[in-house]
Amino acid sequence: MLNKIKYTLLSMFTVFKHLFKNPVTLEYPEKRITPPEKFRGKISVSGCVSCGTCRKVCPSGAIEITENEFIIDLKKCIFCGNCQFYCPHKAIKLGDEYELATDNQDSLKLVYEFYKGGE
Repeated sequence: MLNKIKYTLLSMFTVFKHLFKNPVTLEYPEKRITPPEKFRGKISVSGCVSCGTCRKVCPSGAIEITENEFIIDLKKCIFCGNCQFYCPHKAIKLGDEYELATDNQDSLKLVYEFYKGGE
């Protein structure tokens, strides 16, 4: 009988101890966090001249370069940031968008047109 009372009081103490603390989790999706400054999220490309450096340094093979398109497969991408770091033209940026889950796998292929300098 004393054991039951002891454990009941201990559990009540635990509840009251956490009752006045700030919550650890957010009420997602109503409240969203702001990612830290160096967060590596969804990739955007602007001003690519198709040098191919990003494709060479991508460890997962997520970057494909065709004649006039730059294609990033987010299903393969591990968001390592090598493409952004090694791009000599600073054309690739990893943003702060982190909500990439989807039912449509086709939306996980990002296609960008090449920048044509003289045209």
